[in-house]
Amino acid sequence: MAEQTLKEKTAKGLFWGGLSNGVQQVLNLVFGLILARILNASDYGMVGMLAIFSAIASTIQESGFTAALTNQKEIRHEDYNAVFWFSTLTGVLFYLILFFCAPLIAAFYDKPELLGLSRVVFLGFLFGGLGIASNAYLFKALMAKERAKIDIISLSCSGIVGVTLALNGFAYYGLAIQTTTYIGVGSLLKLYFAPWKPTFCFGFRPLKDMFGFGSKLILTNIFTQISNNIFSVVLGKFYNPSQVGFYTQGQKWEGMGGALIGGMINSVAQPIFVQAVDDKERLKRVFRKMIRFGAFVSFPAMLGLAFIAEEFVFLFLGEKWLPSVPFLQLFCLWGTIGYMWILYASLLMSNGLSNEYLIGSATTGVCQFVMLFLAFKY
Repeated sequence: MAEQTLKEKTAKGLFWGGLSNGVQQVLNLVFGLILARILNASDYGMVGMLAIFSAIASTIQESGFTAALTNQKEIRHEDYNAVFWFSTLTGVLFYLILFFCAPLIAAFYDKPELLGLSRVVFLGFLFGGLGIASNAYLFKALMAKERAKIDIISLSCSGIVGVTLALNGFAYYGLAIQTTTYIGVGSLLKLYFAPWKPTFCFGFRPLKDMFGFGSKLILTNIFTQISNNIFSVVLGKFYNPSQVGFYTQGQKWEGMGGALIGGMINSVAQPIFVQAVDDKERLKRVFRKMIRFGAFVSFPAMLGLAFIAEEFVFLFLGEKWLPSVPFLQLFCLWGTIGYMWILYASLLMSNGLSNEYLIGSATTGVCQFVMLFLAFKY
């Protein structure tokens, strides 16, 4: 009976996760094609230069609380409330820090335009913290349907804002405001849909137990974010915004394809593994089924996109984006097995093995830095 219940929850989660990611990718495709026709590579590059700062600050703000709360068997209102106020207050703190660091960021890249742009992009921290606790509740409760609604509405609103601003000549500012809108609308909707609501009576004592597990996830995710965004920093510093734009455009279109399968799996993997963690054989069966399901979708989709990358870019994005084709093809090779990273990470976290997850991510990051050093002159 328990196995059947787990199967039903997994099937329901995969269905809504798949539906959500499918609709999101269609919306991303439509908005992405429109914006790519209006904007140029340097517009995307300007925003891409700031990605690493946003990613690291967001990781620290989230502090691994979603995974830590999901792993707990019993959770009280006080636990969610402590996470809400911690993430909200750190969002304000990070925005203030980065607001005053904006001149240093602009000087590092020697791009004065980044001064105002970064202060718009970093507004996402003010809004992002509001939704972390509610997102953890929705994730743990496997409320995939509600999360699907949130993602689709947020993406629709932000896409309309981005396209409208781009058509009116706001260029890279349109992309920045689009991102901030997505985060803000998403956070407010998470607060609305989650049955749990924050209260003003709170304390941070519950965070003490979560930090043991969450602190290692913070370090892990920082390594991951640096690895994911270091090339944008190098290209922006030593080359030019157009190179960053071609790189991020290739990454974006592979990411849209990879997000379909990755999003489906990520929406259910850890909560499902947590429910089966006490029965290792059952856990193995669930894990193997998800590996096979991922391969069935990922391999033909990603390899197919790699083969038609040049035709896809030329027909849909235009000739000006052809330099992004090699990036897209390389990212597609990674995309074929990218979903496995999500599954193994969820498996480690569901078993409380945050140390092992940290070591694996750190090793991967070090290897990537070595490859960056060797390939820099190219």
